[in-house]
Amino acid sequence: MLKLSSFLTISLLCVSAHANAGLKIGGTIVDENHQPLVNAKVSVQGHQVTTDSQGHYRIGVSNADVYEIAISHQGFYKALQTHSHFELANAQDQELVIAPIELVKKVKGRTMMAFGGDVMMGRRYAKPYFNNPVLIKKGQEQEDTKAIVAHIKPYMELADFAAVNLETQIAHETPTERAPKSVTFFSPPQTLSALEYAGIDYVTLGNNHTYDYMDSGLKSSLDYLKKSKLGFSGAGFNQEQALTPYNTTLNGTQYSMLGFVGWEGGFTPNQTASHDKGGAAFGSLENITSSVRKASSATVVQYHGSQEYAPEPTVMTEQRLKAAIDSGADLAIAHHPHVTQGFEIYEGKLIAYSMGNFIFDQFFYSTPHSFVLYVWMDGEQFHRAEIVPIYLKGYMPTPSTGSNRYNVLKRLSELSQKRGVTLNVSGGHGVISANNHKKENSAATYQLTQQPGNVQLLPTKPWHSVLESVNTADASLRYRLGVNLVNGSNFETYDLFTSNERGWNIDQNSFSLSEQQAFSGQHAMKASLKPQAADELAMTNFRRVYRAGNPMTVTLRVKATQDTKVKVSWQGRKSRQKFKEALNSDKRNELAVIDVKAQSGWQTIEVPFNSPRVGYRSLRVMAEFANQGLQTSEVFVDDFALVEWQTAFAPVNQPVRQQHLSSQASFIEFNRELKQKEQVNLSYR
Repeated sequence: MLKLSSFLTISLLCVSAHANAGLKIGGTIVDENHQPLVNAKVSVQGHQVTTDSQGHYRIGVSNADVYEIAISHQGFYKALQTHSHFELANAQDQELVIAPIELVKKVKGRTMMAFGGDVMMGRRYAKPYFNNPVLIKKGQEQEDTKAIVAHIKPYMELADFAAVNLETQIAHETPTERAPKSVTFFSPPQTLSALEYAGIDYVTLGNNHTYDYMDSGLKSSLDYLKKSKLGFSGAGFNQEQALTPYNTTLNGTQYSMLGFVGWEGGFTPNQTASHDKGGAAFGSLENITSSVRKASSATVVQYHGSQEYAPEPTVMTEQRLKAAIDSGADLAIAHHPHVTQGFEIYEGKLIAYSMGNFIFDQFFYSTPHSFVLYVWMDGEQFHRAEIVPIYLKGYMPTPSTGSNRYNVLKRLSELSQKRGVTLNVSGGHGVISANNHKKENSAATYQLTQQPGNVQLLPTKPWHSVLESVNTADASLRYRLGVNLVNGSNFETYDLFTSNERGWNIDQNSFSLSEQQAFSGQHAMKASLKPQAADELAMTNFRRVYRAGNPMTVTLRVKATQDTKVKVSWQGRKSRQKFKEALNSDKRNELAVIDVKAQSGWQTIEVPFNSPRVGYRSLRVMAEFANQGLQTSEVFVDDFALVEWQTAFAPVNQPVRQQHLSSQASFIEFNRELKQKEQVNLSYR
């Protein structure tokens, strides 16, 4: 049933906080045993304070969209965290409170490593789709590639040793030979200097794009790498070279870095090295185990395999990584799925099953959510890991804040829990300790803040908490839980950092970011429409991963100064259809046309539909706004979401039965609109 509601009050949660004088950020700095650290230095916006006897700090700040918090203490590794005002703001308090942040002690032989996922700077960085800005311009490669890594550089520089997967060949221009495959990459040579600038020390070449332009591309790549300061392994002009590790000494311990790709490739010549052919190191069980056994030092294995966009590794990937550890490897890092997967502690060693993307030009809505992984090694012994959530905003790695942080950590927490690994909390980061000890989390109950319509946004809550029950006086009330398939729905992070969100078609229409009106927070999208004119706000790309034949709801808030018709539609990309073909020619499936009356305040639109059952690989939704008045209309849009329901309607006052992604739910829908002052309590544990 189509729902249309009016709401005249604008949320001032973040706006009022920004208006407060004497704004402060506060929290606690502790060690790994959660004991307070006295005289730790905490810096924000160039101001510095030291912690008191309880490890507490309070520091005055100027109102800003984001706050970068740097922490240091003698004898401990430095720490850095980024938080947005929107996620911290509290209308009842002038202090922005951050959860306790843990520092790791420096001891003899301990090394801090940092790992990122897949890296390339070709394709859409220089030739973007739509009217998106060019990120790497001809003749400006040096400064443009550095700008891409500018926001993640402070995080990588903290480590003693930092590594990424270089999933591209390096060439000044397109190499002469091309492998017979559908997708090939090459990136400008300045990619390497940008990685050096960002604090990267080593790249693995054991992946399926190392041999994209065969020997000419491989020669170009290796020549440029040899001229750089970057260490590398995982490829060569023959199998012996490809299987040779990169060796380095860190804090008194020698480490061997090995890189492998998990399959040979179904084309000729294939992508892996042999005795008389170049390519990537083939990660067969035999090659992995024999290479690890030959290494006479602490060994880090990086492996490129599993299925793209899948939440779990293949059994083959799992078996090979565990065999590497059985053979003597001390740490295993995997990639290729372009999305994150969970962690496992196997025989006391850490396995990261998929790092996701680090610098990549994909704009699928699932692929920008990623992380940097810090790993502290005591020689060959795993000590601790920390997950730094990142978000590839316009193909640029940036610190995750708000819902983006929640999405990264919640997914990793759920997937790791399946393998017996608990993620604990350190400020806005996740932590894995060698003893895998779970810190006690206190239960909490929230009262749902009523909004118009049946679909309600769940309250902001810690990512490590799980909804346990939904309680209210009316036992006949029913609810279901859902996840949002669109990034940046509330537009609060749209212009954070230096790159805009590319998930919306803002570069193709007259909409722009506005602070004049907002339903929630302080940002909405605004367009000026002439009489009888129309414009469309839409998902730029098709949602690559969705549940077929599943109930969904398009929900958005609209306000207009002239009578406006809003047409909501969905469009699909068929199973074998090219992207641009689907975008330009596939049918728009109209779901509803809604009349929004002038000067009636914010109106809530809810349009339910079922996703296509067969024949489509992805879908997207859009809303067209047509001015029906006689004057130019100002149209405002906020909280535009595509909710995929993960549970059927269930009765309240009973334990929640979690299904599929319901534990990651960001929306709840009731079978009727809540009555005025009807109290609904959400219990978390």
